[in-house]
Parts: sequence; C-alpha cells; structure tokens
Amino acid sequence: MIKLYDKGVYLVNGTDIVEDGPEAEAVLKRELGGAPSKEEAARNTIAYGILEEHNTSGNMEKLKIKFDKLTSHDITFVGIIQTARASGLEKFPIPYVLTNCHNSLCAVGGTINEDDHMFGLTCAKKYGGVYVPPHQAVIHQFAREMLAGGGRMILGSDSHTRYGALGTMAMGEGGPELVKQLLSKTYDINMPEVIGIYLTGAPVPGVGPQDVALAIIGEVFGNGYVKNKVMEFVGPGVSNLSADFRIGVDVMTTETTCLSSIWRTDEKIQEFYDIHGRSEDYKELNPGAAAYYDGMVYVDLSRIRPMIAMPFHPSNTYTIEELNANLLDILDDVEKKAAVSLDGAVDYKLKDKVRNGRLYVDQGIIAGCAGGGFENICAAADILKGHSIGSDEFTLSVYPASTPIYVELAKNGRLTDLMQTGAIVKTAFCGPCFGAGDTPANNAFSIRHSTRNFPNREGSKLQNGQISSVALMDARSIAATAANKGYLTPATEVDVTYSNPKYFFDKEIYANRVFDSHGVADPDVEIKFGPNIKDWPAMCALTDNLILKVVSEIHDPVTTTDELIPSGETSSYRSNPIGLAQFTLSRKDPAYVGRAKEVQAAETAREEGKDPAEAFSELKPVIDTIHTLYPEADASNTGIGSTIFAVKPGDGSAREQAASCQKVLGGWANIANEYATKRYRSNLINWGMLPFVIEKGELPFKNGDYLFVPDVRRAVEEKATEIKAYVAGDTMKEFTLQMGELTDDERTIILKGCLINYYKG
Repeated sequence: MIKLYDKGVYLVNGTDIVEDGPEAEAVLKRELGGAPSKEEAARNTIAYGILEEHNTSGNMEKLKIKFDKLTSHDITFVGIIQTARASGLEKFPIPYVLTNCHNSLCAVGGTINEDDHMFGLTCAKKYGGVYVPPHQAVIHQFAREMLAGGGRMILGSDSHTRYGALGTMAMGEGGPELVKQLLSKTYDINMPEVIGIYLTGAPVPGVGPQDVALAIIGEVFGNGYVKNKVMEFVGPGVSNLSADFRIGVDVMTTETTCLSSIWRTDEKIQEFYDIHGRSEDYKELNPGAAAYYDGMVYVDLSRIRPMIAMPFHPSNTYTIEELNANLLDILDDVEKKAAVSLDGAVDYKLKDKVRNGRLYVDQGIIAGCAGGGFENICAAADILKGHSIGSDEFTLSVYPASTPIYVELAKNGRLTDLMQTGAIVKTAFCGPCFGAGDTPANNAFSIRHSTRNFPNREGSKLQNGQISSVALMDARSIAATAANKGYLTPATEVDVTYSNPKYFFDKEIYANRVFDSHGVADPDVEIKFGPNIKDWPAMCALTDNLILKVVSEIHDPVTTTDELIPSGETSSYRSNPIGLAQFTLSRKDPAYVGRAKEVQAAETAREEGKDPAEAFSELKPVIDTIHTLYPEADASNTGIGSTIFAVKPGDGSAREQAASCQKVLGGWANIANEYATKRYRSNLINWGMLPFVIEKGELPFKNGDYLFVPDVRRAVEEKATEIKAYVAGDTMKEFTLQMGELTDDERTIILKGCLINYYKG
C-alpha cells in the first residue's frame, strides 16, 4: 500500500523511480541520453522552481522568501496586526486576507468576538486588506477559491495553510512570520529537502481523501520522514484524483510535520480555476525530465482502504476493517496510551462503546477545511439518501466549507437529502476542529472528517473531569456509520451509486458581502478597539546571564500546542495577551502559571532596580550558590525567568501564543530534546525565547530546580552552538545546552528581547 524509500531517488519522465546508487547513472543515460548530476536533478523539482522564483537572497542554500499573499483568521489577525502596528506598520504591502471562521459564533465572552471582527474590518480598510465576514467561508476554502494560483506562495497564520494541490506552495507559521512580511521583510530558511509522494493507481469506491491522507500520516509521522521538508506529489495516480480529492489529501499534510506541499497540476486543476472564474491563475506544473528527491513515499491508491485515526493523534491509524476485526485489543491499546497522554487525569474508557460486538459511535462531524468540501458532502449525501440516522444518542452535523458550497448543495438537492436523514447542516465554521463547536457528552466518542483529534479538540475539559474523544475518518465512512445509526462502518461496505454532481461557483456571493480594498489603504480610518483588545506588554532585552527556574517538566513523547495553550473557549482571549496567558499549560500542568508568576515577580523587581531576592526569597540561596563561581553576576547583568522542559514540544497548530504566553509570564527559554515543528521553534525565537536543546537521556535537572546560564548574551552574539549551564542547588553542577543554527536576524531578535523590540530599533 505504502513504501518509504531509505535513500534519495530520481524520478524520470514523471513516471519511473530510479534509486540513487551506482546503477542510477546508467539508467539515466539510457532513458535520457545523458545523466544530470544529483545537484542538477534536484533543481528539477517543482518545489525548487517555486522557491527560486520567490527567493531574494541570491543563494539557494539560504533562502529569504517573499510571499505573494497572506491570510489569517479571527484568533490570529488581531495579535499579528497589533505586533505589526507596534513595529511601524503603515499599510499592507501585499494582499492580506482576514477571515472570520474561528470565533464566528460570537457566543462566549460577551462582545469580545465581534469586537475582534470589527477590529479586522477597520484594519482592512485602514491598511488595504480583504475582510471576509463570519459564516462566509473557512480560511482555507476562501484561499482556494479566491487566492491560490499556479506557482504562487502564500503564508498563513493557521497551520493548515496548504494549497499545493492547486499549484501553490503555502506554509502555516506563527504570527510573527506574517509580521515580517507585513513589514516587507523575508521568511528565512535553509533550502528544505524535497520528498516525492509518488501516487499510482486509483481509489476504490468508498475511499476518500481523508483515507489516503491518514494512511500516509500513519507511515511518516512517527519516524519524521518528511519533518520540515516539502512533500511533492507526483506520479500517474495524481491524474486519477479530482481537484477536491487532491485538496482533501493536501490539507492533511500538515499532520506529517512537513514544511509545505506542492502537486503536479493538469487539466483537472485547470478546470477548478475555470469554474471559479480565474482561468488566468492556472499554471501547469511538472517535475523536469530527471528530478532528484531526497526521499520517496510510494502510494498505491488502489490498495488504500477506509481508515480511522484513533485518539489522540492523526498518526494513530488503522484500517476500519482492522479495527473491527480486533476491536477489544485495539481499544485496550488506545486506553493505555491515553492514560499516558492524559496523565491519568480522568478515567478514560472506550471498550464500553462496544455493543453486541460492534463499536458504537456517539457523534459524526463533517466539517472545515478538510471535510467541508463539495465532493465530500455530496458523497455523504449519496450514502445517506433514504436512510435515517435514528433517534438514539448518535448525531450528525455537516459544515460546508464556504457559503458558495452551501448554496450549490441547496440548489442540487443534497442539502435536502442530508437534512431529511436527521443530519443538521450548519454554516462555515472551524469550531469542531479546535474544540469550540458540537462538544459531545462526557465519555462520548466522535468521528470527524476534520484535521486533528488531540485531547480537548472536541471541547472537553480534563481539569473539570470531562472527557470525550475524537477519531478522524473520511466523510464517506462517517456517512456509512450514520446510515447504520452509529455503528462503525466503512464506506466500502455500502451499496451506493455516487452521483458526482458538477459544481457551479457563484462569485456574486462574495462580491455582495466581502470587503476588498483592492490594495488601497485609507489612513484616515479609525481602528475599532474592543475592551478585550490589549497591547503586548513591554519585554526587556536579553541580559548577560540568566537565572532560570524550571517550572514545568513534561515527558510525553510529543507535546502539542493545544497542551501549551488550550484551544476552544480560550480563543476568545487571543486578543488579550495577559488574559490569555492565565490559561498557559492549564490542561497539562495547572500549577505552571502560579510558579511562573512567582519567578516573574523577581524579574519585575530587578527591572525596577529593586532586590529580586526580596521579591522572591527563594532566590537568595540560589544567588549565593551562583556567587561561589560567578561573583560578578548581579541584578544589573543577570535576568531572572522561567523555563519549561518538554521532550518534543510544538506539534500541531501554528499559534504563536504557545510561545508568547510563556514570554508574557516571564519565560526566557524552552528546553527540549527536539522541537516538533519549525514553526514552534520560530515562535519561541520571535518572542525572544531561547530554543535550547539537550541530549536525550537522564536530565541533569528536575522541575523546581534553578539553572544558571552564564555569558548567554555573548554566546548568542558569537554564534555559539553549545552553551555551558549549571544546576544551582547546594553546589554548581555543570551541563551543556545546545541551541542549533540561528540566522543573524534571529540572533538579533533574541538579543533585543522579541520581534517588536527588534523593529523598534
């Protein structure tokens, strides 16, 4: 079904895979009449060509990328624009689209959600942007319909910014990276490796894009095969997939931890642009006659079967057939893994969902940028037509990804077919994907065609003893399960004729409601600030030395950004840095905020010229120990802050608040064995936090210990990759921290204390 190559490969004429090795040159000569060097062939990938066109450095090893367009939603754009305003923003230099699809219900926190929306509208007018009102479209569907274009690059502040199927290299990053683009700066990365995703064959009826995506994620997440690399989809199987199918696979590439994605394009993608009235934006993209890839994932589409990603990660995958055949064993394994992931906070059970030997599901959701596409919903309607979802616990909600899709479903009758079964069809909304919509009952089990199934992504609260969980599935198998009134069923087991209706896009829907400045800024517009919209607090520059207290220690194999700063109801506070910070690690380590604030009180006293040890008496013996080796370290040159240790933090969302909330509470650093994603590490750097790495093994410190990092400022200035540190207890115990490669700009940002300070000069 799926094979990973253990070395680089050449793709010849778009169809033939030739493994790198002694025989490769002979094969290339025979097929092409000549053998390009590996370096020449690497320049023949689609990804290389697009990156080269957008690179401003003149050096393809050290990229400085300028994007064509930017996009954000309503739990990220306020913080981004506030940061950019504090850094000198005068107008948006490139098209910037502000969508409202996360806090669009305006149901929590009084007026604060709609206040954010009015902030966004007035900023679009003042700085020359585009504003998409609530319920019109989820961020990524609007981008597909209106922004993507062949050969373009788009940067978004949502991690699922992926439009590779349409020929656009798109990346999801934390807000500060968008701020850099708004200030006409660049996105700086080393040239990424490119991994070919070779598709062959065609999916059997009942297999959808989520099935293909989950099959790939299950093979490449755990081993990091595509981590921080570009996934390039090639091979003859691409042509056997519709545009909607490709889009559904593409959006899930985020869950592999890859950097970006790109696909070869053909007449089906050209038709997509034609349907949307943007024929001029199509561009045919194919790799060169001989393209070198740093690795290859071979996928036989014909052998993919309906998949399910069990709680609590998209990589925890099984075929539905395998799950049903080994039900109790697999459920028992999921429960054991959950006990680790949930720290035993609740008594989590799944085996009690088994009824008469079958797994009963409490809820189905088809939603958002992954599930809410036209073809997914039409296929689900075909399966459900003439059935009933029943009157027991099971419920089904469907969220079309945009109003144009919703209208077409109404016109072609699929909306009626769905609602007659007992399903509820709602407006475009991302809530079910991040824990702010359709929260199930306690102990309920939800199957969703959405992007993630981390803990709390369905809205439950461990700290209140509430737990439900999500498994990811394709819309087709969700519909098959609904037709069986909640008993888990793969779509390949149902007898259905798929109607595959043609899609018609009505551009007037957006023309009548979306505000588009067409790039014209109006500096006379007054920005509307609601009472919850707050400026970032002042942050000081990096001091010569650091005293760090370890205030949280996390040993889970992976820590998600949801666990660092929760999603769901906390989204209403994304515009209030101090208010949001009170939720930091609340679902993983509720004592974190109190511990961090104690240490922060000492730093506040130091910055005010007072004795930090008087503000926090626990410091006095620590300082005394430090003085045994470093008597010159004092309040004038030694900052005091907190740090956390996590094995592999930062999987999942691009949200900058996972880092900024720690900074707001006095965090100076993270210490990790590795960082799950580039975007989380970048967020730490952009908020002036040191991204320390420590070798795997027994830690030299524990939660509650104090660490002393001498000459840390000089180490950053002198581009040191290893930094000496001490555990300051009864004695000074030395150990080593690593920092990895940093660009000159990243070092300056850390030295200045944060990106805002960097731009202030």
